[in-house]
Amino acid sequence: MSKLKSAFVAVPVCALVGWVGYSFYQAYQPQPERFQGQIEAQQYSVSSKVPGRIDEVLVRKGQQVEKGDLIFTLYSPELEAKLEQAKAGQQAADAMAEQAERGARTQEINAARDQWQKARAAAQLAEKTFKRVDALYREGVAAEQKRDEAFTQWQAAKYTENAAHQMYEMAKAGARTETKRAAQEKARMAAGAVAEVEAYTKDTKIHSWYQGEVSQILLHSGELAPQGFPVVTVIDMNDAWAVFNIREDKLRQFAKGAEFEALFRHWESKLTVLKLHMLRQWATLPLGAPQTRKKVMTCERLKLKRALYLQSVGSERV
Repeated sequence: MSKLKSAFVAVPVCALVGWVGYSFYQAYQPQPERFQGQIEAQQYSVSSKVPGRIDEVLVRKGQQVEKGDLIFTLYSPELEAKLEQAKAGQQAADAMAEQAERGARTQEINAARDQWQKARAAAQLAEKTFKRVDALYREGVAAEQKRDEAFTQWQAAKYTENAAHQMYEMAKAGARTETKRAAQEKARMAAGAVAEVEAYTKDTKIHSWYQGEVSQILLHSGELAPQGFPVVTVIDMNDAWAVFNIREDKLRQFAKGAEFEALFRHWESKLTVLKLHMLRQWATLPLGAPQTRKKVMTCERLKLKRALYLQSVGSERV
């Protein structure tokens, strides 16, 4: 009976001694470091190159989108009007280029030929008149003044004939090579203007360039969207990292490229240090101080900006 009582007393005593010993052992073990931080992910802004009124937003906050999905549309009647103007200018330039390539019409060529024939006939008549007056002058019947007048009219008729003949040849040859090339370049310029407006018009339907999750919708249907304003933001959770604030005396544990185990509230992850960044702050001094604002270096904290890239122990990335 005494042995049994001794055993009942010894067991609690041994348990108490063991518990005290284990507590002392745990107390002298290195405690895990606790750091405050946050998980960030790559964020993209979905915007338009042209201003306009939001017609429709086709996504919701938290929705998963793929690359190429339609995000929102714009209503811009001004672009439609500019497109019509550009198309009209292109058609006019094409018509001018076509006219330069074809040259003068058949009626214009025939009219130029008739003018040449008319001038030729007048020159022949002037030549015969001069010969008659010259014969009379040699016989002493006509005055020298009449002979000079007839000669001048003959020479003027010859020059008129030559000018009419050149106009006829120009009508047959058509436009100059430089004129044709200038007309073609004007047509190309007008086509480029149309392509530019069409490109802006296509940008009224905005598609996602990235795969991810919709995090914010800043504008809704009916609101005006300025040029380049981010209407929707998308975050890529496949490109995420953790940012921690670490004291300077702990920094030696986190050299660039070092790996360490981190225990989060719900999972355990293996982290790699990618970058170290010094955090700067602005300190405001009381009014009346020699320097109202002074830039100081916070040496107690270092920010691992996009430095700790999270990768889960399993196959899932955070």
